Amino acid sequence: MGLDRFGADRAVLFWSGGQDIRPPSGLSRFERILIVPIEFDFAFLLPFALALLATGAFAGTLAGLLGVGGGIVIVPILYMLLPAFGVPEELRMHLAVGTSLATIVPTGLVSAQSHWKRGGVDVDLLKKLGIFVVLGVAVGIVIGTRAGGETLKIIFASVALLVAVHMGLGKQEWCLSKSLPSWPGRAVIGMFIGGFSVVMGIGGGTLGVPTLSLFNVPIRRAVGTAAALGPVIALPGVIGFIISGFGEPGLPPFSLGYANLLAFAVIVPSTIAFAPLGAKLAHTISPPLLRKAFAVFLLITACRMAWAVFGS
Repeated sequence: MGLDRFGADRAVLFWSGGQDIRPPSGLSRFERILIVPIEFDFAFLLPFALALLATGAFAGTLAGLLGVGGGIVIVPILYMLLPAFGVPEELRMHLAVGTSLATIVPTGLVSAQSHWKRGGVDVDLLKKLGIFVVLGVAVGIVIGTRAGGETLKIIFASVALLVAVHMGLGKQEWCLSKSLPSWPGRAVIGMFIGGFSVVMGIGGGTLGVPTLSLFNVPIRRAVGTAAALGPVIALPGVIGFIISGFGEPGLPPFSLGYANLLAFAVIVPSTIAFAPLGAKLAHTISPPLLRKAFAVFLLITACRMAWAVFGS
């Protein structure tokens, strides 16, 4: 890595894949933001790009099959891929979460529009929960951007484990109440969905659907309404992660704060392309079997995250 200055207010960081990418000390936050790779080692980048394409395809297919957000898949896979680029351990979860939130903005809009056209979005329910979800997102941004990587991994592993239990063992007739509670209870529900979703880098579906189902919201309304909450969660979330990580040393090329634009550009088209396939497969494959298979995936993911924290 070398540094070439073009005037006092600009710097270009030259990076080569897999090397230490921490910039020299003494640079301003602006100088750290422009990172341009001058050695494109395609033998190095091709497996990474293929892995991102596969990640997007997997996330999109699961979104169509089960109505869950792709972030629950994207975050752990990105976390496992980032060491190849020399990203410091303390930044990997932040970058994985921020990049995942960035991908959810366009994919969430597409999903929400699809559910809206089919009449699956409950506008009244959105009005009841929306403001509290936004408040939860605000709290989640503060926690997610200031917490250490270990804390984010613990949160992700814990919630992924809960979702795995629900997906694997939960029954549709499980219900806490016949309807949503009054506003204090709705505030807790909305802030839970918004806060934990943004900290984990996921959309509204992963936590929103099971939570709403517990309060007797029909599954199609729960899926459609949770899908509409996805962009509401992701857009302010990714803005917060971009601002917090702006100019952070140690980020890989094409990173805008804690959001990697290269990963975003590869994952999003793949996710959107494979979501219809997932929706089609949902009518040919046993949903209970799929839910249990995904629960196993989440269980393995949660265990890997927990091992990364407590086993090292």
